[in-house]
Amino acid sequence: MKSLLTPDNALPSDLDVACLIVKVWIPNRGAVVGRLTRDEVLDLSALSLTCSGLLELENVVDLIKNHKGPVLCKTADVLSNAHHKHKNTELPWLMAPCDLQAIKAAGVTFVQSMLERVIEEQARGDASKAQSVRNAVTRVIGDNLTRVIPGSQSALALKEVLIKEGIWSQYLEVGIGVDAEIFTKSQPMSAVGTGAEIGIHPKSAWNNPEPEIVLAVNSKGKCVGATLGNDVNLRDFEGRSALLLGKAKDNNASCSIGPCIRLFDEHFDIDDVRACALELEIRGEDGFVLKGSSELSKISRDPLDLVAQTINENHQYPDGFMLFLGTMFAPTQDRPLGEATSAGSPGEGFTHKVGDQVRISTPRLGTLINRVNTTDQIAPWIYGVNALMNDLMKHKH
Repeated sequence: MKSLLTPDNALPSDLDVACLIVKVWIPNRGAVVGRLTRDEVLDLSALSLTCSGLLELENVVDLIKNHKGPVLCKTADVLSNAHHKHKNTELPWLMAPCDLQAIKAAGVTFVQSMLERVIEEQARGDASKAQSVRNAVTRVIGDNLTRVIPGSQSALALKEVLIKEGIWSQYLEVGIGVDAEIFTKSQPMSAVGTGAEIGIHPKSAWNNPEPEIVLAVNSKGKCVGATLGNDVNLRDFEGRSALLLGKAKDNNASCSIGPCIRLFDEHFDIDDVRACALELEIRGEDGFVLKGSSELSKISRDPLDLVAQTINENHQYPDGFMLFLGTMFAPTQDRPLGEATSAGSPGEGFTHKVGDQVRISTPRLGTLINRVNTTDQIAPWIYGVNALMNDLMKHKH
């Protein structure tokens, strides 16, 4: 990061009324759940030893606001230490703000990104074919899908038309069909937090970030808060075969969440999530800059419908889950050719280079910032559920 994170540039614009939950690494203690305020991070361990358990509590916002736990660290200090290169491991630092929760994701929830998924499939993951396929697909589909409600009679009628045109796709199936795509993005405890490196597979030559809102949902299926996430995507892997989805999505540091979970209360709720507009900025070490946005108001399926399709009588989550809501961001802007990547030829669109700085932000949730590296060069994931449980046993109150 070229500049240090501070409360003013990293946290919600209405920070002083927000109820914010974080996970902080405390040297010689491990991962600790805390409440972040403008000035300090307060220990919530007396309420719950895990974020997952905390979100199960009734009236959790009132409990947190009335809790007078000890100070874990200063907010300014823990933010300034959120830096992949210069992080001092002997001082507190921010982790992803969840722990035991499953990390789930909804795919193909925006028309724009749905069309790009179809293009990936038709191009078989070959970026050089992207523009010609994009032109062919949009000639047939146009903007017909923007007004279609997934699972509706009009959607089913459109499906029949597209099948006759010979361009029906598995991505169109989940984009306008009855059933949403819900998949496991990453494993519990594997997400990285703000300031950390995020990973792209070293064999991928066509990939991109996916800026998303992430809902925090407890075991009862209740949405209790929201945060930001980057669902790093390998377009070439998934484009070659949908059966490579796991390899395209779930890799070392391929999932970032943060900087904190904002709990729903009288100042912020699911309607505010529906109104969020995400801003994305990518800055490369080669001077390349890409900016984009993703507006939740344009989502094809309501966030609560996606929650209901995730947790129901057919599937339970006893530790709760974090749910990525999908993105409309699918970059088609060409990137200048460079030695580090084959990307850059006209029509191939964007792909990451090592060193890219990715900044995802929205005023009510703050900023999530990460630097891109290859998954084999990022520090291995070693702090899992067993390590967390061992630390909690050693330092239990």
